[in-house]
Amino acid sequence: MGFWDWLSGRDATPPAPAVPEVDPAPTEVDILASLDGVEQLIASGTLPAVVRSRASRVTKLVRQTLPRLDSLGLGSYDSYSVVATATDYLPEAIGAYLRLPRDWADSRPVENGKTPLLLLIDQLDLLGATMEKIYDAANSTDAAALITHGRFLRERFGHSPSTELGVPPPAPSAPPASSAPPTQSRDPFDLERP
Repeated sequence: MGFWDWLSGRDATPPAPAVPEVDPAPTEVDILASLDGVEQLIASGTLPAVVRSRASRVTKLVRQTLPRLDSLGLGSYDSYSVVATATDYLPEAIGAYLRLPRDWADSRPVENGKTPLLLLIDQLDLLGATMEKIYDAANSTDAAALITHGRFLRERFGHSPSTELGVPPPAPSAPPASSAPPTQSRDPFDLERP
């Protein structure tokens, strides 16, 4: 603050610049709406069958994974990948293909001898394989917990080979209730005892 600013009562510090608004992370509603849009494109018949089947695989895997995002860890790379696939990667890949004229996109090589159709198929295969791995990772947490619980139960209650086959062990049988003392069995070849 300068002397004249002090005398005039003006503050020498300029106001802070406005912080640009950042788009919030997509909500589950946004993600599902994006998937619905892709599925409408798939159902419209404008895509070749080979693209429709691959895109359907990706949307199915994303829908199966969404309820399990918490097990991947919010903010993790995998959970980000699921959201980005639904809201950006998949719609953009299909949209870029659809913006091209069909005859040109399906017949003109554009990269390494591949047509835009083949490039799209490669991208959908990559997205499908990635979503499959992420879905497996999302389920592996609970699968690992089930394995750990099974080990605990075997340690706690003992190990029986029949339980590995899914056959419950037989219930222990109680000795017959009798008031008479147990008798010794007699050897029929023992001649000395009466």
